[in-house]
Amino acid sequence: MSASISRQDWEQRAAALQIQGQAFVAGQYQRAVSGETFDCVSPIDGRVLAQIASCDQADAEQAVANARAVFDSGVWSRSAPAKRKKVMQRFANLLEQHAEELALLETLDMGKPISDSLAVDIPGAANAIRWSAEAIDKVYDEVAPTAHDELGLITREPVGVVAAIVPWNFPLLMASWKLGPALATGNSVVLKPSEKSPLTAIRIAALALEAGLPAGVLNVLPGYGHTVGKALALHMDVDTIVFTGSTRVAKQLMIYAGESNMKRVWLEAGGKSPNVVFADAPDLDAAAEAAASAIAFNQGEVCTAGSRLLVEASIKDVFVEKVAAALKASWAPGHPLDPNTAVGALVDTTQIDTVLRYIEAGREDGARLVLGGNRVMQDTGGLFVEPTVFADVNNSMRIAREEIFGPVLSVISFNDFDEAMAIANDTIYGLAAAVWTADLSKAHRAARALRAGSVWVNQYDGGDMTAPFGGFKQSGNGRDKSLHAFDKYTELKSTWIKL
Repeated sequence: MSASISRQDWEQRAAALQIQGQAFVAGQYQRAVSGETFDCVSPIDGRVLAQIASCDQADAEQAVANARAVFDSGVWSRSAPAKRKKVMQRFANLLEQHAEELALLETLDMGKPISDSLAVDIPGAANAIRWSAEAIDKVYDEVAPTAHDELGLITREPVGVVAAIVPWNFPLLMASWKLGPALATGNSVVLKPSEKSPLTAIRIAALALEAGLPAGVLNVLPGYGHTVGKALALHMDVDTIVFTGSTRVAKQLMIYAGESNMKRVWLEAGGKSPNVVFADAPDLDAAAEAAASAIAFNQGEVCTAGSRLLVEASIKDVFVEKVAAALKASWAPGHPLDPNTAVGALVDTTQIDTVLRYIEAGREDGARLVLGGNRVMQDTGGLFVEPTVFADVNNSMRIAREEIFGPVLSVISFNDFDEAMAIANDTIYGLAAAVWTADLSKAHRAARALRAGSVWVNQYDGGDMTAPFGGFKQSGNGRDKSLHAFDKYTELKSTWIKL
């Protein structure tokens, strides 16, 4: 049904959409305590979508106090895992039932193509919730190996109140990566969506309540990082803070944790991921199409974007031509509500200014512009940039070292395996990497050499909920997805009994 919806249909639905902009605390929508709001502006055309509650410290105090009271009551934290599973399964089902509404909110709010919102973001969010729900009554505690007259128990307990600060590029999906394991393990959550894209987080709060989640277990506080985000990070009664976003903010959250109650801090931060293509790649056309997707998907606003394309010198010119051709053929910017659009709008004016500034920096530093480099579709009032390719880049240039978070690709050549690995690892980040080769031994050696949390071989951006996701170095700590994510939301307790 969704695939047959035209742009005109989506625009009509958008015009009729009732958008909720209030905070959600203790099971109900409410204004910010201060009464302050801010405009939610669509990057598609500059239209104001809604007035959003601008929460601050007073709202954080209220939400955390409520979350703590509900946690201490045990209504959720001490309920049977099988019971929590059923509630979360209903929550996942409701996300799927409201998929078109949620996809439309996501696209209007941050500019991604509606086809991606429908096919990637909303199904992925529902899957993340459902996967964590399904797992929770299958995770066992332990009995230590002890002497015959002792019993050692190792049990996991929910950590308490979790503050989840999530990014604007995959608003619902990234929130669900946190909500799934946090709720499944019995915690209360205060969710702080980005002020750039708060709409789906606000909407799903009511769906969680409808699914049977007790009031106060999930609270949503829209607002700015320097106000409500900071208040949550410094709050003495928040036990854990989980974050996806920039490395700069991630570092600040660690400082706030140290200045307050030493709350646990789990961070998924920036990336400058190398996509390494050797001359013996099994299919250069497939590698080129993947390289194009790796930088253009979601407008390049992806923490794992393959923004550094490392190509063996002997095939560099031919391969760059293939990548440019793939981008021109399949990745032109278009209206995000057109189901055929592959590249939508950048999230806001700050982001488009940043991307254009980096494109100019690439020119200034001597890189060769192969494709793109321009803002387009300005007559729409929207924020669109062509996918851009720079060749003849060296790894010391700004466009090769700093995270741009836009569709800007830096092509760097190398001569041999050791040089490729040295360039790939010459970064403060370590989130993801890919390698293309038909040599199985070389693939394994590269996977071991690359200092990254995810390494993909002969593909880009592989994996699912069964595999952990996170970074080395300044890309963060801890892992989302898989059973390893549960470690972030639980405390280990040892109980030793003398018989």
